[in-house]
Amino acid sequence: MAECGGDILIGIDAGTSVIKSIAFDLAGRQIAIASVANRYVTRPDGAAVQSMDDTWTDCARTLRELGGKVDRLAERTAALAVTGQGDGTWLIDRDNRPVTEAWLWLDARAAPVVERFRGTEADRERFRITGAGFNACQMGAQLACMKEIMPEAVSAADAALHCKDWLYLNLTGVRATGPCEAVFTFGDFRTRAYDDRVVEALDLFPERRLLPEILDGSQVTHGLGEAAAAVTGLRRGTPVTLGYLDVPCTALGGGIYTSGSGAGCTIIGSTGMHMRATPASGACLNEDMTGYVMCLPVQGMVAQCQSNMAATLNVDWLLNLAESLLGEFGHAGIRSEMIARIDDWVKAGTPGRVLYHPYISDAGERGPFVDPAARAAFVGLSTGHRFPDLMRAVVEGLGLAGRDCYGVMGDLPSEIRLAGGAARSDMLRRIFSASVGVPVRRSLREEAGAAGAAMMAAVAIGAYPDIEACIAKWVTPCLGGIEAPDPALSGIYEDIYPAYRAARESLSPIWAALSETGRRHG
Repeated sequence: MAECGGDILIGIDAGTSVIKSIAFDLAGRQIAIASVANRYVTRPDGAAVQSMDDTWTDCARTLRELGGKVDRLAERTAALAVTGQGDGTWLIDRDNRPVTEAWLWLDARAAPVVERFRGTEADRERFRITGAGFNACQMGAQLACMKEIMPEAVSAADAALHCKDWLYLNLTGVRATGPCEAVFTFGDFRTRAYDDRVVEALDLFPERRLLPEILDGSQVTHGLGEAAAAVTGLRRGTPVTLGYLDVPCTALGGGIYTSGSGAGCTIIGSTGMHMRATPASGACLNEDMTGYVMCLPVQGMVAQCQSNMAATLNVDWLLNLAESLLGEFGHAGIRSEMIARIDDWVKAGTPGRVLYHPYISDAGERGPFVDPAARAAFVGLSTGHRFPDLMRAVVEGLGLAGRDCYGVMGDLPSEIRLAGGAARSDMLRRIFSASVGVPVRRSLREEAGAAGAAMMAAVAIGAYPDIEACIAKWVTPCLGGIEAPDPALSGIYEDIYPAYRAARESLSPIWAALSETGRRHG
């Protein structure tokens, strides 16, 4: 480990639910965390937006609060790094001020754009280059939608950023984005550069001017600006790394790549990200044109991804339903008790008796198929089923959705590392392993996304000679033991998976009919 100024690295992770700042020592041990709830608004027209200024204010607050928890944080900080929620569109003008509210990845207003474009020859050309299936979450779809419904905002914009890019701009004064999100939206994952063929395919060539410089935060840093230093309590000039999106950063911190070999990594958070590490030359692009290829901060390596729009959001929905009903009878404020009961409810449910398709997001589904109209459903309910059966079906639905996703990415990995808060659940890990039919290992690191960003900073400032050396110190020791699939459960899920697939394929015209009814009647 090389010498560098300071003994602390700070990782910022601006997620959909929470914005966090985490302090690590140079060996990767977590020292302290400060967090605030993220704030966004949804609207009946499918909008999901948040204030860009509030996002920066909340981020700065977490850094100040972290300073209250770590002695002499400012003088001890060797570098900080920022990652955050992916997709979405954060427009700024020439003065670096927000043009409008940020469109989040949850925003569904671009669904008609996706419906028109999906499957066209232009889309096939775009997919061949980017490796990313077209969906309403992405900046390309959202910019095209903005041109139709709010052209004045696009005309006033001088750059289109992602969440972490906006925070980096506020931290350093530098407009930039990383190779991961730049190329799966507008470029070629093989070259890690923008590709004008993609921009032209999306009919966005006039908006090419909005695309910021691409920089790799594991190689380049910029100093913390004077204004940012004043509101964060950190020292002006402290090196700042622009991390990749939260997905590849969490995969990196969670163990997708260790000891020179790729593995699978599933992040079970608000969304479900299912990934396998592979050389860029080995990426498997499926005929249905779904998923993502995301560059990793490892030379020549990418993460082949399939993403469920909603993972723990499905559990949240069921808990919200129960909590709301109990609240009507005076039992309020019991959310934490309910969360503590989830594993018990899952154990009490009968395996494989009810199917659940976890498409609870208003934006539909994007992996391993794209359908903005897709919606969640229970199949097989009877009068004998109780709440534990529903909770178990929801968790099984997450496992079967994972199998659905891994099945279109080529050969299954030899093992899957599980990250995200839900990976703490013993029953979820057991069901997921049995559903996919692959051993799992839990990443014991609580904040893998912030750690992945901090690892990039550690390499950028020379604390480690390369990312592989950092992985050996930060990641490998944090992997739990191997948990093999339960043979009995695996047999059950092997039997019901064809029914899961058949049901979701047969529901497609029903989703379309419901969507059309919604359009007609508002």
